[in-house]
Amino acid sequence: MNIAFFLTPKSDVIYESDDATMRQILERMGYHRYTAIPLINSEGKYVATITEGDLLWKMKNSPDLSFKDTSKVSIKEVPKHITNKPVSINSNIEDLIELAVNQNFVPVIDDKGIFIGIIKRSDIMNYCYEKYLAATSKAAFNTIDEQEYVGKRHRE
Repeated sequence: MNIAFFLTPKSDVIYESDDATMRQILERMGYHRYTAIPLINSEGKYVATITEGDLLWKMKNSPDLSFKDTSKVSIKEVPKHITNKPVSINSNIEDLIELAVNQNFVPVIDDKGIFIGIIKRSDIMNYCYEKYLAATSKAAFNTIDEQEYVGKRHRE
């Protein structure tokens, strides 16, 4: 299966420039109610994922930093505690799932490292669940069908 099937394209993804300030990130995440967003550089390449936890740790470790002052802090100064590795659009499903197990979303890049979107773990899970339901209902239908056939044969 081609992983592009699961792709949410960049145009539909909330992301931020790696030149943004801490306050810009806080406001964007708050507005969209996201706990993590991808960071992209000026060349369009995926750089990292910034999380609420990263921002909270920065605030905790900077006792003199007020919310107002977050507009003076570059997001590059905020240590990232989790590494969300990207997957190439040409990767196989196994590589994608290996990353999705530990990431809510997997950033997707092209051959040149350009960010082209994300794949959400929930989309993979929903797809697998639908396939599971289809397989179990087909198996149940076949079992019922066989029982009806056997019962019908015995009545004749």
